[in-house]
Amino acid sequence: QVQLVESGGGMVQAGDSLKLSCTTSGITFANNFIGWFRQAPGKEREFVGRILRVGVVADPVKGRFTISRDDAANTAYLQMNNLKPDDTGKYLCAAGRQVRGGVHEYDYWGQGTQVTVSS
Repeated sequence: QVQLVESGGGMVQAGDSLKLSCTTSGITFANNFIGWFRQAPGKEREFVGRILRVGVVADPVKGRFTISRDDAANTAYLQMNNLKPDDTGKYLCAAGRQVRGGVHEYDYWGQGTQVTVSS
């Protein structure tokens, strides 16, 4: 009964902001890393960031995106500022754990929410 549901996507213009939510159930939320990923048409899935207690984001979105979480609400967030057309894609969240040597395995995935940034 593990479920992750993303919400908050939409169509925006370059420079706009969006805040995505990842609401989870069926997991011990506080003990799981939450990862954010995105996938644009014709491209491989791309790591955006993750959070356990402190959020980290990948280089392409540093300074613009921030990851946070609300354990009481079993929800993680991806705040996206100054969006660019290259940010367009389906954004997915995933729950996982660090198993060894800094490797993170994500066992559960949401279906994603679409973000489209127009130029």
